[in-house]
Amino acid sequence: MSVLRHAFQGRRLTSPEKILVVGPSWVGDMVMAHSLFQVLKQRHPGAAIDVLAPAWSNALTKRMPEIRRAITSPAGHGELGWRKRRAIGKALRAEAYDQAILLPNSLKSALIPWFARIPRRTGFVGEMRYGLLNDIRKLDKSVLTMTVQRFVALGLDRSERQPPAVPAPRLCVDANQAAVSLDKFGLSTDKPVLALCPGAEYGPAKRWPETHYAEVARNHMDKGGAVWLFGAEKDHAIGEHINRLADHSCVNLAGRTSLGEAIDLLALADAVVSNDSGLMHVAAALDKKLVAIYGSSDPGFTPPLNPQAHVVSLGLSCSPCFQRECPLEHLDCLNNLSPQQVITALERQAPNKE
Repeated sequence: MSVLRHAFQGRRLTSPEKILVVGPSWVGDMVMAHSLFQVLKQRHPGAAIDVLAPAWSNALTKRMPEIRRAITSPAGHGELGWRKRRAIGKALRAEAYDQAILLPNSLKSALIPWFARIPRRTGFVGEMRYGLLNDIRKLDKSVLTMTVQRFVALGLDRSERQPPAVPAPRLCVDANQAAVSLDKFGLSTDKPVLALCPGAEYGPAKRWPETHYAEVARNHMDKGGAVWLFGAEKDHAIGEHINRLADHSCVNLAGRTSLGEAIDLLALADAVVSNDSGLMHVAAALDKKLVAIYGSSDPGFTPPLNPQAHVVSLGLSCSPCFQRECPLEHLDCLNNLSPQQVITALERQAPNKE
């Protein structure tokens, strides 16, 4: 590859044929990245879009039709993995990508596109990545107030008006595969299904109390509905506690499903109640009727991108604090958010069983 091709001097690239997107390391962020993929495909219909991301993200990217191929990131979250990144970067030179777009702001995320000699490497300044990036952007947080806006902005020319228009993420689910997951776990959609997502990878300050979730579950089942609990393996005990409080009448799927199976089963639910978590963004991208609960985080920064979603938050003076655990040790932002507030939000949405 020529030196001229390797050096991009900020010139406008109007029609890239091959684009590599370095994806984020969180489920919710990867869902929001779908807005960028849609914009790239709208602007460059013939372009091939590949995504470099952790292996778990394949369950998401395979449900995004704009993505040609998912490439597994060779290093774990937080791992520099210099040799691994150099090896995969050299291997990717043969792909002859025209542009790389880096969604993470870390130094290490810029290594593979640099090793791959991709001529245009686009991203925000981040961890002082001058040299590794050559189409470098300065982030104005007062203009790009939402994560999804920042992702989409990287797919546009630097001179274009900000903030950009943002299409809502949409995940495509195969009905046959969903039926397989339904059968695997012995589930039925004969009753209206309420999905509860009580976990949050970030920390306890984003988790609504289990007692509150159990009350919402009991209310739904008293009306003749079914309740499915979703989450990762570390959320299984949370699900078990909610199930015990709800007279063992829920189905606890937390830790039992793969991410792909969770997506397919969430697609069959009539409504979803979730903390601000990756599964909340999944439910929004599945166009579900959704009640999203916010405590320490900001619904203006990472909102559910779905017009059907209803955000519940007390908006206390101490929130959002963005802490993993309540710094004041009372967690009033979630403890004082009553089950009735969530039940009322669900009733307003009144999901209709087709």
